[in-house]
Amino acid sequence: MITGENVEDKIYLVEEADTPLIAAAIHHGHGVREEIAGRLALTEDERLREEDPFTGEWTTTAQTRLVGLRSRFEVDLNRPREKAVYLAPEDAWGLKVWKETLPPEMIERSLAEYDAFYREAERILRNAERRYTHFVVFDLHSYNHLRGGPGQPAANPTLNPEVNIGTGTMARERWAPVVERFMADLRAFDFAGRNLDVRENVKFKGGNFSRWVHETFPRSGCAIAIEFKKFFMNEWTGDVDRDAFDSIKKALRATVPGVLEELKKFGSE
Repeated sequence: MITGENVEDKIYLVEEADTPLIAAAIHHGHGVREEIAGRLALTEDERLREEDPFTGEWTTTAQTRLVGLRSRFEVDLNRPREKAVYLAPEDAWGLKVWKETLPPEMIERSLAEYDAFYREAERILRNAERRYTHFVVFDLHSYNHLRGGPGQPAANPTLNPEVNIGTGTMARERWAPVVERFMADLRAFDFAGRNLDVRENVKFKGGNFSRWVHETFPRSGCAIAIEFKKFFMNEWTGDVDRDAFDSIKKALRATVPGVLEELKKFGSE
């Protein structure tokens, strides 16, 4: 079933099923409202470079999906509400986002989208909590590693794993069986004859969405922030390596049985 508040304005996409596993891609979106599009100082290519294109496709790992359809440059769903609209270059990696200061009423309309998204997220997760007592969220993202420009050396792989698992916002000891099974199964997947470099809290520890899940559902919700380095695409042109991309999707699906098995062990506590 596909639903969504303000779906005609394409704020988010929801596909909900009876399952304790939810996959979210909140930075997937590229769309912006017409009223602010002309105020953006960034080109579409510049915006796309900092967004998480294609991650919405990975949410098909789960039967319940939540995909953000607005650009993070309109409203960033992975930041606290008071920081969700980038107002200055320091909010956006030094990028000048706006040609001129946004009027307060435009900021409020962007924050209304933020509120709508989180209302829908809470509704979905409350349903999962009621049906299953515990649930897991795959909080899916991607990140850049060629910030020096096209043809320049990649960022140090020691500090930039292919898959960064962010667990800094959760009660790590409580959810250790789920997290460690997930990481072990992801590492074990045959990724074109090798294993993925999967490490925890090296580059990122999890953002606001995962934090919100753990604060709102402190006993029932486990949100795993999953950041894939953009080795599956050209982050400067936007071209995707479909074989690598599809293999990532298969690797994520391979983790689902183990995650659900570990989740069942929590019972109805």
